Amino acid sequence: MKLVVGLGNTGRKYEGTRHNVGFEVLAQLAREYGSSPGKSAFHGEVSEASVRGHRTLLLAPHTLMNLSGTSVLAARDFYKIENADLLIICDDFHLPLGRLRMRVKGSAGGQKGLADIIRRLGSEAFARLRVGIGEPPANWDAADFVLSKFTKQERPEVDLAVRLAADAVALWAAEGTAACMNRYNRDPEKE
Repeated sequence: MKLVVGLGNTGRKYEGTRHNVGFEVLAQLAREYGSSPGKSAFHGEVSEASVRGHRTLLLAPHTLMNLSGTSVLAARDFYKIENADLLIICDDFHLPLGRLRMRVKGSAGGQKGLADIIRRLGSEAFARLRVGIGEPPANWDAADFVLSKFTKQERPEVDLAVRLAADAVALWAAEGTAACMNRYNRDPEKE
């Protein structure tokens, strides 16, 4: 079984914010591959999916973003999932809007939900798919920026990034991290 976790904050006031792009990718995966309705478990909402023939648990932690590790650890341990079969989807303001970056392991890079997961699991060795949300404008606090909503002009690019991220997750499930990195970590401006 694979475990795919999309990070975000629950509640209406956070819908459509930059920090919730992980939830958006998870919702796209549920629409495309979902095989069960969501239910409350593991301090979050979980549903099952069949992603390119792989049984996959989709998890949206309902803890606050900065406490996401509680939910991930509970689900991982309950299903006895190896870290090699775990993928975390999160926002990244160090990446240009709409850019994707897959990594097999590494630091949190300032993403506090990812930092809590690393701390709770006791390891950085799990895949993560970062979705670029653009850099904070000058004089903006990073925390305020990630909790801001995408603009009407940004929304089409974000919607495309969400669909591409769902495709990247499907490739990861079927062919692994290296194949996903080769296809989705490219810089379109350099091509």
